[in-house]
Amino acid sequence: MFDFILRPFRRRFGRDSRYYAAVDDMFGFVPHNIELYKLALIHKSASVVLDSGQQINNERLEFLGDAVIESVTSDYLFIEFPDRDEGFMTQLRSKIVSRQSLNGIAHSIGLDAHVICNSSGNFTQKHIYGDAFEAMMGAIYLDQGYEFVNRLLINDIYGRHLSMEEMLSSETDFKSRLIEWCQKNRHAIEFRTDHERGHSSSHPMFHSTVYVDGIVVGHGSGESKKEAEQSASYSVSQSSMTISDEQSAELLDRVDRIRRQA
Repeated sequence: MFDFILRPFRRRFGRDSRYYAAVDDMFGFVPHNIELYKLALIHKSASVVLDSGQQINNERLEFLGDAVIESVTSDYLFIEFPDRDEGFMTQLRSKIVSRQSLNGIAHSIGLDAHVICNSSGNFTQKHIYGDAFEAMMGAIYLDQGYEFVNRLLINDIYGRHLSMEEMLSSETDFKSRLIEWCQKNRHAIEFRTDHERGHSSSHPMFHSTVYVDGIVVGHGSGESKKEAEQSASYSVSQSSMTISDEQSAELLDRVDRIRRQA
């Protein structure tokens, strides 16, 4: 009742009206504590620095939102796929909560138009909108509670902005597939991952090298260790989006050729 009365007022009047309108347009409700949502939109590149030196940005809300999204998605998959095993649900959850997927959702709902960031200089982070989406879910959790964000994600956001068929048919976990192939064919695999040269604390970059039987077979870079290792794994089999059983002989031949050249 009160939300029905306050909704048009908050959308049109007051210094925070544009924030109320933005949240209502994206998620279909009027917040209680608008300050949480304002904070969720501040990327670390545009941090507000207090007199104490503390930086105010959306990273803490992003951390919380990441956990909330993973929990809600786990609940959803457990109910949606009662006959599938843990491995299937883990892999599908990884696809749904990936930075690429959340970045796509953020663009789809129009969140990218509201994120506050400093894009000057060498700032090229690719997933700031997915990060902001996580921060918004953290804000909604604190403002409205777990059950509310659970219903919002499953019934609204996933339903309208996520293609489960596409998720089921796509292959993004190249690292797991490569590890499975190596284990099946009795090859030792190792990832050596570290910060790239010249990285900064504001824009960390990692580089990963894949070794199969001690031989370098792939390289990759990313903004996290996980992303770099996925990129390196993909480079091993870049001629295909998956490493199927039928491709085992082809990859084995490649490893053998590299070994002979070493």
